[in-house]
Parts: sequence; C-alpha cells; structure tokens
Amino acid sequence: MRLLIDVIQPQDYFSSQQNYTMKMTLQIMAVTAALAALPLFAADTVTPPQKPNVILILADDLGFGDTGCYGATKISTPNIDRFGAGGLRFTDAHATSATCTPSRYGLLTGQYPWRKNGTGVLPGNAALIIDPRHATLPSILQKAGYYTGIIGKWHLGLGDVGGPDWNAEIKPGPLEVGFDYAFIQPATGDRVPCVFIENHRVANLDPKDPIHVSYGKKIGNEPTGKENPELLKMGLSLGHDGTIINGVSRIGFMTGGQSARWIDEDKADIFTRHCVDFIAAHKDKPFFLEFAASDPHVPRMPNKRFVGKSGCGVRGDAIVELDWCVGQVVDAVKKNNLSSNTIIIVTSDNGPVVDDGYADGAERDLNGHTPAGPLRGGKYFVYEGGTRVPFIVSWPGRVTPGVSDALVGQVDLAASFAALTGQKIAAGDAPDSVNVMPALLGDTKAGRDQLVEHDGFRTFGYRDGTWKYIQPDKRRRAEYGVNGSLYDLGVDLGEKNNVIEANTNTSQKLSGELESVRAHGDQPKHPNQP
Repeated sequence: MRLLIDVIQPQDYFSSQQNYTMKMTLQIMAVTAALAALPLFAADTVTPPQKPNVILILADDLGFGDTGCYGATKISTPNIDRFGAGGLRFTDAHATSATCTPSRYGLLTGQYPWRKNGTGVLPGNAALIIDPRHATLPSILQKAGYYTGIIGKWHLGLGDVGGPDWNAEIKPGPLEVGFDYAFIQPATGDRVPCVFIENHRVANLDPKDPIHVSYGKKIGNEPTGKENPELLKMGLSLGHDGTIINGVSRIGFMTGGQSARWIDEDKADIFTRHCVDFIAAHKDKPFFLEFAASDPHVPRMPNKRFVGKSGCGVRGDAIVELDWCVGQVVDAVKKNNLSSNTIIIVTSDNGPVVDDGYADGAERDLNGHTPAGPLRGGKYFVYEGGTRVPFIVSWPGRVTPGVSDALVGQVDLAASFAALTGQKIAAGDAPDSVNVMPALLGDTKAGRDQLVEHDGFRTFGYRDGTWKYIQPDKRRRAEYGVNGSLYDLGVDLGEKNNVIEANTNTSQKLSGELESVRAHGDQPKHPNQP
C-alpha cells in the first residue's frame, strides 16, 4: 500500500505558519464578501441561550487541504466554504490520533487513546472499548439536560468481551456511554458486518437469516475478493479480500443478514436524512448530535449524483458528497429556526490517505489536488498532516467569523463543553481534556500550550508552542531520524528541515515533557482550565 507522503508536500507552498495564516485570512475575507448575498444563517436572536444545541460533524479521513476554505482549488466544496466563511476556522486543531478508532476514542472520552490498551484500529466484531463508568462528551451533555444522538460511523466496539451477538440485543454500545439515540455502522465501511444498528438492534434484520461474522477464517459460501475478483466493482491494492458485499470485498467474513445489508452508494443519503429528522424531532429542547460521516473513507462509492463531479477522481467525488451532507444539516438547522441557538463544529477524525487498500484510481486522478495542503504526511503518520485537521466552529451571534491559530485538540471537547454547560468532571474522567472553550468561541487566541500527537500505533510527537518533537522510532528511523526529529513549525510548517542536532537543549526539554505526560499524566494545565 502506498500512502500519500510526497504527493501532499507541494514545494514552495508556504514558508511559515504566519504566512499561511495571512493567506487564509485574506482568502476568507474574499470568500465572505463573495457569499454575502447568500447568508448561511438567519440570526434568530442576538443573545445566545445558556445551553445551545451542539452539532459535531465528524468527517472520515478528510485532510487539512481537502476543502476550499482551507486552500483547495481543484475540488469545489461550496457548503463547507460558506460555513467556514460564517464561522471561526482553526488552522492548528488536532485529532487525538492519526487513525480512526483511537481518534474517536479520545474525542469522546477526553483521554489520550494510548493511555488505554486495546484502542488501536478495531475489527468489526470487537467489544466496546469505552468504559461506561467514566464520563464522556455525550454523557456530560446528557447530564446538562441534552438529548444526545450519534448517527454514522462508530468503530469503538460493541458488546461485552467476545464481541456482540448480531442477532440479539447489542449492548453495551453508544447508549451505555451517554447517547440517547444511535443509528450507526459498527466499524468502517470496508469491514464487516455491513449493516446499520439502531439503538440495540441490527436494522431490518430478518431473524430467519441470522448474521455471523469472522475475522479469523472464512465462514459460509459467499464469494470473496480473493477467490472471485471477477465479481468486484473495484480492484484491490492491498488486503480487503474478504466477503464481497454490494460488489466490494471487505476486511473479514460475513454470512446472513441479506435484508439488513447496506448499499454503499446510499449511505450518505441515509445518514443525512436521519440527522435532518433528528434535528426536527428535538428542536424544542437542547440536543447534542454527532454526525459521524463515512466520506471520504474507503470504499469510496458516492451516490451517482456525485460521480465525476469533482474532477479529481472518486475520492474527490466523495468529498463533494460530504459537502452536500454538511449543507443539508446546516439547512435543517436554519429551517427549524435554530441558527442562533446552535453551535456547529465541522472537523475530521484524522488526516488524509489516498491509496488505502482499493485500486479505485484515487491517486492517479488527484489532478494536482493536495489533500493535506502544506502539511507533511497524512493518515497513519505523526507528522502534522496526520493529526492537524479542518476545524470550524459556528455559533451565529456569538462566535465572530474569522481565522484562529490557537492550538486546540478534539480531546478538549469534553472539558470545554462541561465548562460551557456548567458541569463538573469527576476526578479520573477526561484526564487529558483542557477547557479551551474561550478559544473555540473566539474570545482568546490562546489555546493549549502543549499537545501530544500520536500516529495510532507506537510513534509519538509533542507540540510545545511552535516546536514539534518526534520521538525516535526504531521501526521508522529512515522516516523520523535515528535520534528523532525536531521542527520549528513557525518557519517550517511542512516539516522539511529536521533541526534536532542544532537544538539539543530544546529537544531534550520536549522529550522530558513528553515522557512525563506519558508516564504520569502530568498534562500541563492551561489557565482557562478549572
């Protein structure tokens, strides 16, 4: 498998963080002026309520440079761009990991995922990895009186040890960790089982056609990508050669559940419709909705309405489909007269990847598009392109549109929304979450001072201001250096010039701070944190 490394490092793109922020500021001013005749929100009041609705739109593998408001010129994303023009757009926001399961774990729990064993990328039949005894972002808001829901991708395990019985009540799951409603796909789109789960049951399951899943060996007689490649809609570049469902072979093996199986091309429509219905049904009391979209993760199979629309191949088409989803959700907020009463965040679970197991032509058809923009690396890497993600906050009447270079992490959402809604977090809960709500609301340019970055496996990076330290990794010495790496992102945003040998005092200081955080949880406290 070839990952996007050199392709997403355009030469002479920007020379510094400051220049990048200046360019983005000028761009958003131009976009705001162009869109002035098409306001995203009709402000309902000028004074926001104490408990605004919260919608978190979490894309899957969307890169820092994948949308127009973050510099993309080859792919048109008018809905996200309009949203960005009306919101506060962050240029230094981070997922907690460069891969999906650990990233989503950290976002919901407020705990760095590497603190807990078993938070790596999960198979589709894994048990729940979030401990229901501890607070989560949704449970914090639930206690504040919110009705909470998740629609879309889960990938945090279901059931007790041994995994779920797909033909019975499936618990514990989202409803046991703070959500009142769930309509989810269990894992990634490229993993079995390819079914939706509503609350505790597989949706549309015929009990006479029970589901069985295996990640160890083939079960049943259904064709597989390995044995029957002639049946595939798209070829394979690595793995993904298990059971063929909807013309696409997956990771793992599955039998049964024919009436419950999804059609990939319809998933975005189905998830979006559920989100729109959720907003309308719960508009009369505070609600929290996580829309965990499945685009542009593989297998990339956008609805036929979007095929060929991007000019950048199937991955670009999936981004155009995601842009439509964002527009539908934002429009639903407006139509229900909730604009000034709703915080919406649009972000991604990690950085981009182009070739991720399917021969879908995504890399061939980039057409000059750079998914990570000026950043180095992408998904699976601890470079900035792995964890630095799009992050836009909108709250009309409260958050002033603009650009912020504050350092913030998705791990901080738990503490931040606890502070906003007046909730206390018990000792031991959300241990790595910092209240950065003043930065999220645009009241300050100061976010957190330090942040641990993680590739999702064994490599760690550490941010302290503009300095970025990467620990040595004997498996990747050629990549990160025998003694690790050190970059000054203030002058080297693309992490091209490793200056560790010339700055040993700085690297030793950051190495010591990282080890302290890893060993003892001594995350430096920001003044905004209670």
